[in-house]
Amino acid sequence: MWVNYRLCNVKNYLIKMMNKRISFVLGFIAFSLGLNSYVSAQQTYTSFTPGKLWKDDKGVHINAHGGGIVEYKGVYYWFGEHKIEGEKGNTAQVGVHCYSSKDLYNWKDEGIALPVSEDLKSDIAKGSIIERPKVVYNKKTKKFVMWFHLELLGKGYAAARSGVAVADRPTGPYTFIKSYRPNPEKMPFYAAGKDMVNCQQPANKSDGFFCRDLPGGQMARDMTVFVDDDGKAYHIFSSEENFTLHLAELTPDYLGHTGKFIRIYVGQQTEAPALFKKNGTYYMVGSGCTGWAPNPARWFKANSIWGPWTYMGNPCQGEGAKLTYGGQSTHVLPAPGKKGEFIFMADKWEPKNAIDGRYLWLPIKFENDKISINWADEWDLSVFKK
Repeated sequence: MWVNYRLCNVKNYLIKMMNKRISFVLGFIAFSLGLNSYVSAQQTYTSFTPGKLWKDDKGVHINAHGGGIVEYKGVYYWFGEHKIEGEKGNTAQVGVHCYSSKDLYNWKDEGIALPVSEDLKSDIAKGSIIERPKVVYNKKTKKFVMWFHLELLGKGYAAARSGVAVADRPTGPYTFIKSYRPNPEKMPFYAAGKDMVNCQQPANKSDGFFCRDLPGGQMARDMTVFVDDDGKAYHIFSSEENFTLHLAELTPDYLGHTGKFIRIYVGQQTEAPALFKKNGTYYMVGSGCTGWAPNPARWFKANSIWGPWTYMGNPCQGEGAKLTYGGQSTHVLPAPGKKGEFIFMADKWEPKNAIDGRYLWLPIKFENDKISINWADEWDLSVFKK
């Protein structure tokens, strides 16, 4: 009886140990499969492939449309509109997404930097329209400031406001401060004192829109923010029913407007501005106004931020140039470690399925003070001279 009891215990022990061994093996297999899945998600890029799917560190197509990039302490932070599937994705259902990178090829998902609000009375309520977010760093206040085009919930594109938010860290979280129309009761500044607006007798349709909005502030839609070498920041946006660009000076803390601004290319319907500077010359790339459909890009240059700004035509060349290769400008980024070299960033919109929007990044070429952009199926930073 005692022997049978011992044998029974031994048998049970062996069965128990075998089950543990099997569980360990199965667990190891599951871990290995998960690890392989994680590694495969972390696709490593060594080049740009415009218009193709571009996956983040989680293996998900980057979700930062109409975006801009700010560099801080050797890390690049990409902010853009977070889209969802379908046409509903053209409204703000989530907020502003942030990604980080040290090489511009591979991007880490940093999450939602500025979430929409569940409070339907908030300016940035879920379902409002938040477009073209741009973040700049203020060296004096040590704050990261985000500006964006804002349309209020249920108002379509009638509000045409500028929104501003602030954070202590580049990835956020950003705190929404306010939204409004810039420069109420302010007339444009002109160094030469010419081309002033006569609201008693508007000279054209665009002047009429300007005068109409003078009391409450000017319309502000597609936009960017530019920080000059002296630390002053400027807000550039489509105004006057998208007929004219405004370039407006921001306050020293970058959280408001000083009231000093100019109008650029009056009456010519320019949007999607992207401004940069090289060797003392200011450049700006933009587009015409054709909704979500692509159109010829346009570029301008000036010797002073206050102009005059000269229209220079279409910078794109070759096949697809007449439609900006299917995209629309959003930002121009200085190439890392390549002084005086720049990357043109554009969006290829997919309004029927917003989340599938693609990114077109292409190198900008210079010939003296003229720029050109050419298509490339694939390229890397080695195209720039050192």
